[in-house]
Amino acid sequence: MSTTTWARRRRERIDDTAGRSLGADALRRLRRSPTAIVGVLIVGLFVLVSVLAPVLAPHDPAQAFPELLDELRPGSIPGPQDGFPLGSDQNGRDEFSRMLLASRQTLLVGVLATLLGLAVGALIGGVAGALGGWADTVLMRVTDVLLSIPSLLLAISVAALAARPSQTTVIIAVALVNVPIFARLLRGSMLAQRESDHVLAATALGVRRRAVVLRHMLPNAIGPVIVQATLTLATSILDAAALSFLGLGDADPARAEWGLMLASAQPYLDIRPALAIYPAVAIIVVALGFTLLGESLREALDPKGRR
Repeated sequence: MSTTTWARRRRERIDDTAGRSLGADALRRLRRSPTAIVGVLIVGLFVLVSVLAPVLAPHDPAQAFPELLDELRPGSIPGPQDGFPLGSDQNGRDEFSRMLLASRQTLLVGVLATLLGLAVGALIGGVAGALGGWADTVLMRVTDVLLSIPSLLLAISVAALAARPSQTTVIIAVALVNVPIFARLLRGSMLAQRESDHVLAATALGVRRRAVVLRHMLPNAIGPVIVQATLTLATSILDAAALSFLGLGDADPARAEWGLMLASAQPYLDIRPALAIYPAVAIIVVALGFTLLGESLREALDPKGRR
C-alpha cells in the first residue's frame, strides 16, 4: 500500500469518526468486537435463564423424588435419566432444577452487592473529588486501609462477624469489598475533570460549586465507574460463591446456590464428580462473560481508541 493511499484512508477514518459521538462510536466498536459479542451472549443467556428459572425448572428444587431416592446408595448417586437431565444430587433432588434456580440467587447477590458497593463508593469518591482538602484526605486514607486488605480476606472477615450467616451478610460483605474500588476510581475521575476547560470556564462564569459538580464534573466522570461495575459483577459472583463455599453464606440446605452446591458436593467427588463440576463450570463461565463484556466496554469507551 502506497503512502498516499494509506494517508487517504486514514483521513477518511478520522472524518468518519469525527461525525459520531463517543457513545455511537463505542457502540459501533462493540458490535465489531468478537470479545464483546461473546460476553453479551454469555451475560444475556445467564440473565434470561435467571429471570425465567421458575418457568424453566421442571421440578421443585427442594423436593426429593422417590424414584431418585430409591436409586441412592452409599456408593452411588443417580445420573441423568428420563425427567432428570442432570440426574440427582446427594439428597434425591433434581440437579437440573437446582442449577436453574441457583442462577437466580447468584444474579441477585452479584447485582445487589455491586449496586450497594457502587452507591456507597460513588458517594465517598464524589465527596472526596468535589470537596478536596481535609475531606479528601480522610476519606482516601480510609479507602487506602480497605484496599490494603486482600478482598476475599476482607469479605470473609465481615461475613464472619455476623451471628447468623445469611444471604444478606454475603451481600454486605461483598459490597464492602467493592466500596474502595469505586471510591478511588470516581475520585480520580473527578480530579481529572476539575482541571478540564469546561469546568474552569463554568467556575470563571460564576456557576455555583454544586452545579459545577453535578452538571459538569460528575456526568463526565461516571463513565469509567459504570465500566468498572460490569467488571465488578464478575468478582462479586466469585466472592459470593467463595463465601458460600466456606459456610459463610445462607445455611439453608434447601436453597439452591452455586457456591453452596459446590461445597455440598465435596464429600461425593469420588462417587459423582459431576455434582461439583456443574456449579463450578457455571460460576467460571458467568464470571468470564461479565469480564469479557467489561473489558470490551473499557476499550470501546477509551477515547485513545478513536482512530
